[in-house]
Amino acid sequence: MCIRDRILKMRARPKVILVSNYEEAVFMINKYKDFLLSVVSDVKFQRNGVEDENAGVEILRYVNSTLRFPIPILLQSHDVNNAQRAHEVGADFINKNSESLSVDIHNYIYKRLGFGNFVFKDTQGNPIMIAHNMAEFQEMFRIIPEDALAYHGRRNSFSTWLMARGEINIAEQLLPYRFEDFKNSEDLRKFCIDVFEKVRIQKLRGSIIDFDPTLVTGKRFVMRLGNGSLGGKGRGMAFMCNFIENIDFAKIIPEINIRIPATAVLGAMEFDKFLETNDLFDEIYSTNDYERIKNIFLESQFSDELQQRLHIYLTKMAKPLAIRSSGLFEDSLTQPFSGVYATYLIPNNHPDIEVRYQQLETAIKLVYASIFTESAMSYFDAVNYKIEEEKMAVIIQEVVGHQYGDHYYPSISGVAQSYNFYPVSYMEPEDGFAVSAIGLGMYVVGGENAYRFCPKYPEINTTSIQDLVRDSQKEFYAIDMDHSQFDLKNGGETAAIRKMKISFAEKDGVLQHCASVYDYENDSLNPGIDNPGLRVIDFANILKYKHIPLAQTLTLLLRLFREAMGSPVEIEYAVDLEKGHNQHPTFYLLQIKPLIRRDEQQIANIGEIEPEKTLMYAQRGMGNGVINGIRDVIFVNPERFDKMKTRQIADEINQFNRKMDFLNKEYILIGPGRWGTRDPFTGIPVLWSNISKARIIVEIGLNDFPVDGSLGSHFFHNVTSMNVGYFTIPHNSKEATINMDVLSKMPVVEEGNFIKHVTFNHDLNIVMDGKNRQALISFEETIKEIPPLSKTKY
Repeated sequence: MCIRDRILKMRARPKVILVSNYEEAVFMINKYKDFLLSVVSDVKFQRNGVEDENAGVEILRYVNSTLRFPIPILLQSHDVNNAQRAHEVGADFINKNSESLSVDIHNYIYKRLGFGNFVFKDTQGNPIMIAHNMAEFQEMFRIIPEDALAYHGRRNSFSTWLMARGEINIAEQLLPYRFEDFKNSEDLRKFCIDVFEKVRIQKLRGSIIDFDPTLVTGKRFVMRLGNGSLGGKGRGMAFMCNFIENIDFAKIIPEINIRIPATAVLGAMEFDKFLETNDLFDEIYSTNDYERIKNIFLESQFSDELQQRLHIYLTKMAKPLAIRSSGLFEDSLTQPFSGVYATYLIPNNHPDIEVRYQQLETAIKLVYASIFTESAMSYFDAVNYKIEEEKMAVIIQEVVGHQYGDHYYPSISGVAQSYNFYPVSYMEPEDGFAVSAIGLGMYVVGGENAYRFCPKYPEINTTSIQDLVRDSQKEFYAIDMDHSQFDLKNGGETAAIRKMKISFAEKDGVLQHCASVYDYENDSLNPGIDNPGLRVIDFANILKYKHIPLAQTLTLLLRLFREAMGSPVEIEYAVDLEKGHNQHPTFYLLQIKPLIRRDEQQIANIGEIEPEKTLMYAQRGMGNGVINGIRDVIFVNPERFDKMKTRQIADEINQFNRKMDFLNKEYILIGPGRWGTRDPFTGIPVLWSNISKARIIVEIGLNDFPVDGSLGSHFFHNVTSMNVGYFTIPHNSKEATINMDVLSKMPVVEEGNFIKHVTFNHDLNIVMDGKNRQALISFEETIKEIPPLSKTKY
């Protein structure tokens, strides 16, 4: 359809097209035949360049023979004898000499073209009901007698009236059918009601709709469960929903469906109402005791209206649910607040709906309370925001996936960013990157071992086969469907979550296109799992052999979202490999946020490197500028590091960070493996609040500790947004290095079981070249007997 036709359709106002001869009339009839309401003709006008007494009648015959469906036609003439000719072609007739000409035309337009009310009639033509608008029409349509349905169905009255009122989508679907195409009147009624409902939902696509129990499971809109702002994540969901529903992705990437999960949002006004009706303001804002606040929230009550609405929601929603925070500050252009607040996943499968309601209510209240956790409070302090200004909306979202026995999870979950801080080969930073894993997305955002790739170049492996085998995903997260009774209060966000071996996913039939088998003899990976051997999660059949267009979908969406938001973006997604709409797999968008980059605001050149004065030189990392005023270094003591005790190391770092926070001093943090990972066997599992005063973070690679950065994790997102220097020293690197021997000679401020805090007498020189991804930390002290650029002893 051309742009002009689209505009006409959108305006939905019937137009009058005037032609002067037979040939023009035929052209216009053919051009607009799918949208014609009526054809009105004189008897005599030009045909083939000469006046033709039969042109009017012939053009009406042409209409009847050309259109797929009958429409009202009218012949007008000064000669009343032409009334018989009009009757012969099934046309109405109006006498131009009639004293009531204007009334006759008015009656024709309103009664025959449907511009007035719709008058339901019986078989004798007697009025029985009158619909003044579309809502009344649909309501009466459900209850009118069968003979009235037949009467109007044979005359095509319904589509004519709907077309005149601008309900083109409905009329188009009814027009091709005749009454004779249905077995009986009830079949016609059912068909029409289905069309009404289908079009109604089409109109809602991409919009934010009020609560409607019949649409709870819909995946084409965002539903409000309560008033107020949608919050950061909620705004993102509404943006994505509107965006994808206004682009015909089925034509661009026909092999996959693109959707959002069924999503409902409890507006931020409900949070205010909750605090107000339970008189909580003074109590919660005058204490820092999170456990006390949590208990107060759990003992408080929702309004009767909200309780009733949540009960109704649960009667319609049978899938597991994710209850996610959506604070006003979350996912903003200035601060992401990534992973600061809580998300709870519940199976929603208890046979007693009251138990299901209590689980949902508890999860919502705990999300509310997560504003006041120690981690959140530290974040507020770090970004200089006032906690009193934060308001919490809550997203209640269907969890993507399927149930396999006693557990439930999606085929694939992941994160993708439109900007890649660590490009390799001929990749550019703007090509972006993605991280994918089997199971729930908490595996990826928690920084555990997942598969990283560039959507633009999915065939490129960024690491060696040995590294792929070593670092392959070996476990995944699923919702425990056999655990219908769980304790969210004490069990936290993982109370209903089970961590499972990847072999269970193979038994569930999920790995077929997601894994390869390692061939020891040839040191190669063979896509698929038909052969025996070690399974390596590399999504080869999907990314390299295009079983589904995942890479193409990510590339397109990242580009479109980046252009739409005017900044780099990060999206969270899930993929259902089982056949859905049109027998295709489905790609689900779960979240979008701006990716904050501040590393190119000024030019910083590291200059000449003096090995004897260098503490650290890195060629991979993030951050830009010159940092002054830092003398303190807190690092994991190489002599006491134990990779089996990384949780204890994280706890000890937290204690050192508290002291630095009290002194309001920033420091450099150095340690092995991946900072901020959820997996204690790949690095130090700290939270952002545990290292909030660290100004520079350094990751040191070990032989059995990967150091590829926690890309896509909540931890990584917070680091980038705060312009914290974040650098890696790969194991056995010939260029990048860190001089641990220098640290061993510095005055010790404090030493713990695993951690050592040292200080320099002069400020360290810290230069971060964001353009070239390099960083240099050098010192002024003269230190004797220190080998230059010595390697780590971890």
